[in-house]
Amino acid sequence: MYQVVTVRPLRGRSVLEASLAAVFTALVAATTIAVRIPVPATGGYINVGDAVVFAAALSLGWLVGGAAGGLGSAIADMVGYPVFAPFTLVIKGLEGLVAGGIADGVSTRRDLLAWGLGSVIMVAGYFLSEAYLMRLGVAAALVEVPGNIAQIAFGGLIGIPVARIIRRRIREVTSGE
Repeated sequence: MYQVVTVRPLRGRSVLEASLAAVFTALVAATTIAVRIPVPATGGYINVGDAVVFAAALSLGWLVGGAAGGLGSAIADMVGYPVFAPFTLVIKGLEGLVAGGIADGVSTRRDLLAWGLGSVIMVAGYFLSEAYLMRLGVAAALVEVPGNIAQIAFGGLIGIPVARIIRRRIREVTSGE
């Protein structure tokens, strides 16, 4: 027997938004894979994918930011660092979700707050995951903290201005200019 399954889309979400989430998920995965600096103490790595996570979250909101951050980063982890993928899915998903939820598309202060809180989620999330859930210990997890701070600083330095450019282009395209 066949069963009819009805899929209900998220209300108020467009095909464009879903397409952008897919594109940014792929961009996060690609940039995360492209530049990897291994951290032997934890078996993890430092990367540049956070720049794209923040660009997506700050320009397109919590849904795209959360999807691109969580899924894109977890996909990248599956290529070489699969033990981190479940933690990454949650940590980077929350990073993008929170940053995208705070950013309003107008205020530099809100962009900085969004970046700051997303950064705390990322650094604390990996520290706690490595130290306690993966049982690597506090000392090993602390080794990765400076690299994560550098990674997240780079992510904000690049992601915030890129988000502003994306928002401007979206306004131009949607207003017909």
